[in-house]
Amino acid sequence: MDLDFERPIVELEAKLADMKHIAEENDVDVTDAVKTLEDKIKKLKKDTYQNLTRWQRVQLSRHADRPYTLDYIPAICDKFIELFGDRNVKDDKAMVGGFGEIEGQTFMFIGQQKGRNTKQRQYRNFGMANPEGYRKALRLMKMAEKFNKPIITFIDTPGAYPGLEAEERGQGEAIARNLKEMFMLKVPVICIIIGEGASGGALGIGIGDKVLMLENTWYSVISPESCSSILWRSWDYKEQAAEALKLTAADMLKAGLVDGIIKEPLGGAHVDPVAMANKLKKTILEEVAGLFLISSEQRILNRIEKFSNMGVVTELAFDGTSRL
Repeated sequence: MDLDFERPIVELEAKLADMKHIAEENDVDVTDAVKTLEDKIKKLKKDTYQNLTRWQRVQLSRHADRPYTLDYIPAICDKFIELFGDRNVKDDKAMVGGFGEIEGQTFMFIGQQKGRNTKQRQYRNFGMANPEGYRKALRLMKMAEKFNKPIITFIDTPGAYPGLEAEERGQGEAIARNLKEMFMLKVPVICIIIGEGASGGALGIGIGDKVLMLENTWYSVISPESCSSILWRSWDYKEQAAEALKLTAADMLKAGLVDGIIKEPLGGAHVDPVAMANKLKKTILEEVAGLFLISSEQRILNRIEKFSNMGVVTELAFDGTSRL
């Protein structure tokens, strides 16, 4: 699937393929022309992907070929054992997790999982977890803490499931409990946004010592479409909403809401999933090694302080003046 802003690149690549095919069939030397066109494509790609609008990055984060949690885990881990169920209601297919081994070190991986086709999307509930999904995630986190294993979460969700049955089973309470418990975990916690990071659905597994974002991802209290429908009663203003929300990785880093950005291959993570997985693997190992140098008590204090310092508070004095 090609996005609108990628069409000029796709057209040039098709032209290049035709040129090579014709040259091969007619035994014509077009080396110089091919080289010129390849350089043009390379420059166009660089200019396009380095100057994406916020809405275009949202589109890229949803690319149909973009790697999901269950694509990254097998690529990163030498071994992986998936664990199931919240021991209360059922197993939520939108939230996956289990123990994985990287270079002899064991980690607990937890993440949201979307689907590639209609059947898979229904099975995974479009990556929108129910309360049992968040309770399952917390169960796995507590298990990791028991065995002193670091926790890695992969965030990729359009939001927690908003259905009536989810609310009846305590969606808000489940997410709120995860927030509280994640602050107090004694093991290192690294949260990585690999696609969409929307609302409490993302935050429910998003409290960590390090919160990182892939380059072409977004993180916000609301999606551009939903914001547009609330403010303008229409989805037609989603691009303006994306600009106003300032939801990209660069925006989040500038605001101090995340700790770092992981570069993607030119064109997005889906262009070279292997390279992206290797970069994630390297980042995870480096970050966890650094966190293990800090005592668990200090990590908890640092975690609390980091999130407590986020945002701006305005105090209103008795004389009517305000101050930040």
